[in-house]
Amino acid sequence: MTAKSIEANPAPFPQGGDFEPARTALLVIDMQRDFCAADGYMHRLGCDLARLRAPIEPLRRVLDAARSAGLTVIHTREGYAPDLSDLQPWKKAGATNEAIGSRGLLGRALVRGEFGWDFIEELQPEPGEAVYDKSSYGAFVTTTLGADLKAKGIDTAILTGVTTDCCITSSLREALDRGIDCMVVEDCVTAGSAKRHEAALTMIREAGGVFGTLGQSQDVVAALSGS
Repeated sequence: MTAKSIEANPAPFPQGGDFEPARTALLVIDMQRDFCAADGYMHRLGCDLARLRAPIEPLRRVLDAARSAGLTVIHTREGYAPDLSDLQPWKKAGATNEAIGSRGLLGRALVRGEFGWDFIEELQPEPGEAVYDKSSYGAFVTTTLGADLKAKGIDTAILTGVTTDCCITSSLREALDRGIDCMVVEDCVTAGSAKRHEAALTMIREAGGVFGTLGQSQDVVAALSGS
């Protein structure tokens, strides 16, 4: 039997009632080679590979527990058309020193169909699990995710993946605006730098629950397994 709530900071999850697996989605956001594999887009930007890969093992444990408990598992991938026709104009200008679409050892950075764009081996979707390909930071704005969750009666979500300061917080705000009660699992997310990672977590932790709440993987696994 799963717990009625999951310990979290600054408030238990969910905040709006008892925890119900059938009404809960686990979002695994952008765990792609370009974000957390050697020679991927983020690694080529100079980010610490160990930092980028730190969430993989705790996230895998949460994912296993979520599957066993019957949560809806959602995977997202950020990526763009080969001709970059769906890439925002300011990104085309090369806001970083390693532009989207540039070539590397894993193929063209964040281009759909390239090796680096796909999921890392450790966190591959299982058959039947939904994959949403997005050309945006947030998981909702360029996909049907919001409507699909609503149709399934899902109104709580557990967020994991990369990056804390960008796609995680973008997806978090989008979900909250759609009435979805959210928890970010602190040790299952990361950013390219410790400073940006902690700043994003502080926003959630010190906002009194208006931006969701922060959990830990061990507490999530324990609650899902009823231990």
